Amino acid sequence: MTALFAKNALLPSGWARDVLLQWDSAGNLTAVTPGSVQPAGAEAAEYVLPGMVNLHSHAFQRALSGLTEIAGGGETAAKDSFWTWRDLMYRFARNITPAQMEAIAAQLYAECLRHGYTSVCEFHYVHRSPDGAMYPRVAQTAESVIQAASLTGIGMTMLPVLYNWSGFGEAPLTPQQNRFKTDAADILNIIGALEPLRSGQVEVGVAPHSLRAASSAQIREVVAALPRSRPVHIHIAEQQGEVQQSLAYSKRRPVEYLYDELDVDARWCLVHATHLVEAEVTAIARSGAVAGICPTTEANLGDGLFPLESFLAQGGVFGVGSDSHVSQSPVEELRWLEYGQRLREQRRNIAVSAKQRHVGEFLWQGALLGGARASGRAVGALAAGKRADVIVLDADHPNLYGRTADEVLGSLVFSGNDNLVKDVLAGGQWVVRGQQHVAQQAIAARFKQTLAELREYRR
Repeated sequence: MTALFAKNALLPSGWARDVLLQWDSAGNLTAVTPGSVQPAGAEAAEYVLPGMVNLHSHAFQRALSGLTEIAGGGETAAKDSFWTWRDLMYRFARNITPAQMEAIAAQLYAECLRHGYTSVCEFHYVHRSPDGAMYPRVAQTAESVIQAASLTGIGMTMLPVLYNWSGFGEAPLTPQQNRFKTDAADILNIIGALEPLRSGQVEVGVAPHSLRAASSAQIREVVAALPRSRPVHIHIAEQQGEVQQSLAYSKRRPVEYLYDELDVDARWCLVHATHLVEAEVTAIARSGAVAGICPTTEANLGDGLFPLESFLAQGGVFGVGSDSHVSQSPVEELRWLEYGQRLREQRRNIAVSAKQRHVGEFLWQGALLGGARASGRAVGALAAGKRADVIVLDADHPNLYGRTADEVLGSLVFSGNDNLVKDVLAGGQWVVRGQQHVAQQAIAARFKQTLAELREYRR
């Protein structure tokens, strides 16, 4: 049994004093006891939080960060969008090897851990070799990414992606998309191959890429084959172009189309859901599905703003993800989630409730709830039976110095750009100490070598 004494710990009910956290060798919290006395020899910390869940990640895209910020020439300069951004992403995806995927993912996950993410949901769609053939081990690329998670210590929900078409109406894939090609049988084979890797640190769900890349019949077949406890993620209504294509094909908007065709419930995570009408907002909230919001990527790609205020008013559940990894910080995602709403509504302090007026705490607790649901794992709270995923803040940093507990999250989320995460425990293992990942140097060296190998595909 291992322990940490928190002078202030964020529990599901709010901040509590003198909390003794204990966990076992399997990485599960066995007791969370407020009002305790610090045991002899037990480590102590001033401010302790549950680790955040990153509910949407395409790990290999970490290698593209900062490389797509060049406008197209001539007349195209004013027309850059998500669809033009995909060109460079496709060039990377067409050539990347499983070993390179592992190196990039390890760098990303170490960064995520250092900033307070202790779990990640990996929306993984590069399954085939560069020539379009399946690898001898059908789950080889997914295994490589899971290996990166194991190396860094981050918890993983692997989501093999069903990706069979290039557009609505079962349009054939383009040559650039051949490495993504999977039908229902392929995905079920990959999921089956990953079953032996499931553990306290690893879960396996599924991710139909989108309604334009997978038919409703395929999605229905795959979802029906999975146990009810497994999570289901899907991209939905990210861009206006997708909405228009859905209307042209089905006479329905994407979320409307999804809910008409499939039984969407709390096991689902709808990623982005940026462009909604009010009836769709209501449908998502009532179903219990998680809205997977990725504010830094959605801003980077010019997607738009999720209608958060209306969604929260109807009891909607949300979480955040780093998606394309222009940022690896949950603080930045939560900050820009709130700031986007302030710009949209021209008001302040949007993400609150009658019971919780502190915006930082509302956002952190809300994202924990939604992220845990989307992950399908026992995470997201400091409570017995949950994974021992804990972050310790730097109480000596000027941004936190002298703060009371109920002021901490407001300062964490809305004060400066320094990383205030000092130590991180993931699955009962200390993986970050003094803001450094325990394998940071070796991971960074492999990542740099991979960037050198991929350099030619940047042009």
